[in-house]
Amino acid sequence: MERPSIWVIIVVLLLGVLFLREPRFQRSEEIFLRWLLRHSDAATKTVPLTIIEVGKENPPAPLETALLLQGLLEFKPTVVAIEPVVQWSALAKDQEQIFIDQAMRVPKLLLGAELTASPDPDAPVPEIPGFGNVTGRRGDLPAFSGIEHQPSEDVRVLSTLGFVNFPAEAAAELRVPLLFQYRGEVIPSFALEAIMLWLRTTPDEVKIDIGSSITLPNGIKIPIRSDGTLLVNPRVTQRARRITVDELLLAAQQHESGAASGIRLEDIRTQLVVARPALNTPDLLAAAIATIQAQTFVRRVSWIFDCVIVAAAAALSGWFRKFSRIDLLIGAIAFTAGYCLIAVGILSRWALWLPGFLPLGAVWISFLFAMILPKPKDAARTTTVAAPPPAM
Repeated sequence: MERPSIWVIIVVLLLGVLFLREPRFQRSEEIFLRWLLRHSDAATKTVPLTIIEVGKENPPAPLETALLLQGLLEFKPTVVAIEPVVQWSALAKDQEQIFIDQAMRVPKLLLGAELTASPDPDAPVPEIPGFGNVTGRRGDLPAFSGIEHQPSEDVRVLSTLGFVNFPAEAAAELRVPLLFQYRGEVIPSFALEAIMLWLRTTPDEVKIDIGSSITLPNGIKIPIRSDGTLLVNPRVTQRARRITVDELLLAAQQHESGAASGIRLEDIRTQLVVARPALNTPDLLAAAIATIQAQTFVRRVSWIFDCVIVAAAAALSGWFRKFSRIDLLIGAIAFTAGYCLIAVGILSRWALWLPGFLPLGAVWISFLFAMILPKPKDAARTTTVAAPPPAM
């Protein structure tokens, strides 16, 4: 094998060290992850989750929300979570009372609310129960000191609040916050609160190691970062049932009359029901809920994988110089395509995330150096063969 150039080894190894030690370069790998998620299937089976689209208003009108609950109650659900903050004006007081009449019949109702870091100093400070068994550093958790948007008091007494804040620090379309810090206490987000209600779990039964995991009493261990976020695959919601309010009301009417229905919702009583506006945005909260239900968490491979790829690219850089430039270019393109296909397959099968920029960057740098540096004497070269003169 041709002896590799010391400069190639230095450049490739420095690239690897830079990626492994610099958080900003590590976050750039999530660009490749987003591409993988768009082209892969969720590695899970059907999850016990029903997502109901309640129109494009945010929040939906109180009468429409009341009809949603009325249709659901025909199938006796246990947990109903309404994602948008149902905070209506005083002009809708009569319609809000219709919603309250239906909400009183729901066993467990979770309603969205929003926290704030700068509350009104004259407003009363609401108490929010937090987790008691918490270890780890809390400094990276989003901190809040008040509630900015929430349902009216008459609605709050019938429900549990779930906080739907999405801090700017959370990477778009990838990470969903599960934990917040509220006046020194660690509290659950909307997604985690919904899971706790569905599992009939209290905060005292949950063990939290910030930066590592959230352990539920049934043995589910949810991996989280130091900022309390969970990495999700937005496509996992394809494994949940998705219907509209009109389809729900039609199914409820047919169920009440005993007629045959095209949508069977009898199993909804054991499922978690999430209602959200029918917007062209990823169902991130529903994706977090479905991910926890399926226990299919997207995990990155160990950094040892990165080190092996970088070391192999540096070691083989001398061998690459034996090939012609066109062969190297074709080989680099073929390796990139093959690696991406393998990464998509592994993510779809095992929810395991292979990095993209570091291994591919190391290989391409090795190829480029092999093209630029002088070729060894026995390397493949393009020669010109002159045709002999015609015979006289």
